[in-house]
Amino acid sequence: MNTPRSLDPALLRHLVAAWLAEDVGRGDVTTNTVVPPGRAGRARLEAREPCIVAGIEAAATCFALVSYDALEFKGLVTDGAEVEAGDVLARIEGGLAPILTAERTALNVLGRLSGVATLTKSYVRAVEGTEARILDTRKTTPGLRLLQKYAVAVGGGNNHRFGLDDGVLIKDNHVAAAGGVSEAVRAALGNAPLGLKIEVEVTTPGELDEALSAGAHAILLDNMSPEMVAQAVIKADGRVVLEVSGGINLETIRSYAVTGVDFISVGALTHSSPTIDLALEIEE
Repeated sequence: MNTPRSLDPALLRHLVAAWLAEDVGRGDVTTNTVVPPGRAGRARLEAREPCIVAGIEAAATCFALVSYDALEFKGLVTDGAEVEAGDVLARIEGGLAPILTAERTALNVLGRLSGVATLTKSYVRAVEGTEARILDTRKTTPGLRLLQKYAVAVGGGNNHRFGLDDGVLIKDNHVAAAGGVSEAVRAALGNAPLGLKIEVEVTTPGELDEALSAGAHAILLDNMSPEMVAQAVIKADGRVVLEVSGGINLETIRSYAVTGVDFISVGALTHSSPTIDLALEIEE
């Protein structure tokens, strides 16, 4: 499970350039008609609710690109910081026009990523004291996967596959196409690139037996009850990595974590995380 805790600056600038192009279009007509050219000032980015911060560098890149690196962005916290409502996250100094032009794009990405990190931290805290680790999924916003998975890592979670080329994960439709769990696992073992782990999804105790006999390296227990997962942990007896997924939420996750399972994957970390309420305020 790869878990990055930094973002590639070149990739970040590429993504931010596309976001700014989407928002600014042919020009920020409101700012251009209201703010006198060359007027300088200062603004602050602040939290309006408690959160785990993620995306400070992404926000800084928004202000850098819109001003050709002429704005001074000073981050007052780093990604992973736990802040309260009213805490100032950063200050920006320079031309007021570019500050206002970059405002919404910066707030969007910072609020979105902080939401992912905050929700992830809630899940991580819910399983504290157990051996279970929290995983994300590929249920991400197209174009934002690397950033959302980065935010999961900031929140204390772990990353599952970044793409289809990262590992073999045999899902129910693959099983159906192959003719069964055993057939799918054996085909993957025989045909997958050297070194890739083979994981297969199972939904019943019978499919679990097939996966174990076929030699899968990891098994995803899908939509099973905590009681079924506990029995699967006993049956597997440490021979394979066990992952649980399917409809798990903050109210139920601990009942799965205490079974002794290795990983719990939660699609909600990226597809249902809230956007944190942040604000940019011009200072006198």
